[in-house]
Amino acid sequence: MKHHRVQTSGAGLDQDTIAAIATPPGKGGISIVRMSGPQAWTIAQALTTKTIAARQPSLCDFYSLGGEPIDQGLAVLFRAPASFTGEDVAELHGHGGTVVSQMLLRACLDRGARLARPGEFSERAFLNDKLDLAQAEGLADLIDAPTQQAAKQAAASLRGDFSAVVNAIEADLINLRVFVEAAIDFPEEEVDFLSDRKIAEALEGCEDRLKTLISEARQGALMGRGAKIVLTGQPNAGKSSVMNRLAKDAIAIVTDIPGTTRDVIRQSIDLSGVAVQLADTAGIREAKGAIEREGVNRALAELKSADLIIEVIDDSVSSCQPTHYAPGIPVISAFNKIDLSHRSAGTVAESDTAIAISATNGAGFPELVSAILVQLGFDDGSPSTPFSARERHIHSLQRAQTVLTESMIQYSASGAGELLAEDLRKVHEELAAITGSLSADDLLGEIFTSFCIGK
Repeated sequence: MKHHRVQTSGAGLDQDTIAAIATPPGKGGISIVRMSGPQAWTIAQALTTKTIAARQPSLCDFYSLGGEPIDQGLAVLFRAPASFTGEDVAELHGHGGTVVSQMLLRACLDRGARLARPGEFSERAFLNDKLDLAQAEGLADLIDAPTQQAAKQAAASLRGDFSAVVNAIEADLINLRVFVEAAIDFPEEEVDFLSDRKIAEALEGCEDRLKTLISEARQGALMGRGAKIVLTGQPNAGKSSVMNRLAKDAIAIVTDIPGTTRDVIRQSIDLSGVAVQLADTAGIREAKGAIEREGVNRALAELKSADLIIEVIDDSVSSCQPTHYAPGIPVISAFNKIDLSHRSAGTVAESDTAIAISATNGAGFPELVSAILVQLGFDDGSPSTPFSARERHIHSLQRAQTVLTESMIQYSASGAGELLAEDLRKVHEELAAITGSLSADDLLGEIFTSFCIGK
């Protein structure tokens, strides 16, 4: 489904030839300088004395503008529109030294190319209909993927899996808009199309699909950015031991002295395919000094930005009970030290959010991990979201659902086709903003400037 792209305000997108080093900085076996634009082939040919054929890697000597040898490597040329950007593209594969790759890039700039802005290659691919906006973001997410599962989902978005679902809902909405607006335009018809039950059924179907897509998008966004889990509780409850057991490493210092942890200790882990940042905080109690008071304040501040809180409770002390420190954020109560209290490991009183564990011997930790995944939104206890997504996608989908739900209520009460048609247009615009078929310049600029240079 092709859409007209909205051009960004950047000058010269159609005329300039851009160049950048497309591989990470530093030393390596290969460094690639990429060019895209109308002069990409001319500049590449000027760098060497060899004639280069399209799509055939050619071993070449590369020369500076003054004719001095720079490096020897492969030159690969792609003719528009059969390239990543949809323009003429040249890739120069040289040796991976920091200095030599900069010299090769300088030789391209000296011959008329300009340095690419961050994300400008992907931006051109978008503007030339090689990728839609969600696919371009999937490409960036693939590069930044924190886990293998996140990488698989980002690759699915890059292939267009997320866009395909959005486009399918969008297409059904367009058909419904046509039906409704035709009924408005031809009121003399004997059949009252607007009273047809099929309209209500179509609206209900779109609403259900939006709800499912929002749930999947939330998980996809969480997989990409990672979930923040904060460990909290009373001093000496075993928070640091729980963190070390989850991280499978001795990250935090563990002693029998209450109040060992004063600052926030963070560790990123892969929890069954989900990227998680654990934060171990100071024990929350009446502080006994300025340093501990600061640690408690930092712990309380950390809780406000958590996706999930694990409150560690000393199960060997009968007086310890759960405390809710941050209303509105899901909490798992982890009753620790069951090796001392002799409680059975696993769920407590058949609760999905109360787990009996031992950080000493690992009892109950499989149940704790499963509870964490469920509380993060993975209802079956494992990540199965089919694609990656971003917060802006979720917001657009939520706005679309809100408009659609309110429209259904209004339409059921009044049967006003004009109001329904306008609401369907708003829903359509929200979905179109996800793939970029309708996007403002400032949105495109914000997205592509977050990409790395050369991508």
